[in-house]
Amino acid sequence: MNAMTRRIVIGTAAVSLALGMAACGKAGGDDKGSDKASKGGAGKSIGLLLPENATTRYEKFDRPLITNKINELCPDCSVEYANAAADPAKQAQQVSTMIAKGVKVLIVDAQDSKGIKSSIQAAKAKGIKIVAYDRLAEGPIDAYVSYDNEKIGELQGQALLDAMGSKATPSANVVMIDGDPADPNAAMFKAGAHKVLDGKVKIAYEQSGLWKGDIANQKMTAAIQLIGKDKIAGVYSANDGMAGGVATALKGAGINPPLTGQDAELDGLQRILAGTQTATIYKAYQPEADAAAEIAVDLLQGKDFKTVADATAKQLTGTEVPAKLLPATSVTVANIKDTVVKDGLYTAAQICTADYAAKCTAAGIN
Repeated sequence: MNAMTRRIVIGTAAVSLALGMAACGKAGGDDKGSDKASKGGAGKSIGLLLPENATTRYEKFDRPLITNKINELCPDCSVEYANAAADPAKQAQQVSTMIAKGVKVLIVDAQDSKGIKSSIQAAKAKGIKIVAYDRLAEGPIDAYVSYDNEKIGELQGQALLDAMGSKATPSANVVMIDGDPADPNAAMFKAGAHKVLDGKVKIAYEQSGLWKGDIANQKMTAAIQLIGKDKIAGVYSANDGMAGGVATALKGAGINPPLTGQDAELDGLQRILAGTQTATIYKAYQPEADAAAEIAVDLLQGKDFKTVADATAKQLTGTEVPAKLLPATSVTVANIKDTVVKDGLYTAAQICTADYAAKCTAAGIN
């Protein structure tokens, strides 16, 4: 991770068309892994494999944004789609299906970045170009598109320290609920957070929540029992989905310490307004989706994709891969309006339902 070379070109792109774009595709991936975006021939077929559907972003944003951008750049291309539903074995089978269907380029967000290596090798042996999306998969990939993930962990850690204020002391107990170890991004988030938190607070309990709210709830409940509810000064949750489970456990214990998250999910933003979550990380989905689609089409057409992949990243083997690494933004109640609402990720009406109307007014969201 620390060996990753970064040269980030910061751009801004709104996702105001995200929901409208979502209407262009099916509501979810089918078990057969087929989602034709257009009726292109086998020679212009691009595969898209996403890892799971428990996290809101994949079906609601990534899938339609990537599909529609490919259609825009290559109207006669087709897109074959499948979602692994958090099952690495299922994703391996989906890669085999994509090979059988004759896709020429495969965009894959690996459920298990190490375990998928043999599948990627098999696809590569058939001449398929591989774009690793969001998570840096192992194996002979051609390009990687994601965010500066260690920096995201640093943003999360700093948001937690800022919220703790004067309570952020070397003896203050902090609970860390990390992401799935099979996801290399989880390790980067964790490393970035530790870089900021270590020495400034005491990491009293740290476990993986596997990107699942119910598992995070169980881990948080165990932490409360181990440490004592009145001795927890802050909680790091690697994403909003797990933060929901953590917040439920905290509420059940009658406590409300600062709590982080990630992905700017709707319920996470509402918890921030309600004061039961402190911060989230906003990663604009459209720039990431656009970059993946542009690289995939360039690879399909034999063009120079490095005009988009303007940085590099290192796999665990040390192999350097052309990469596009995007910036992210820490979001608190103070800047919801100027980030996710301004960019159209969610409208004020979607966020400010009856239960949150007063909080929205106080935050200047209307």
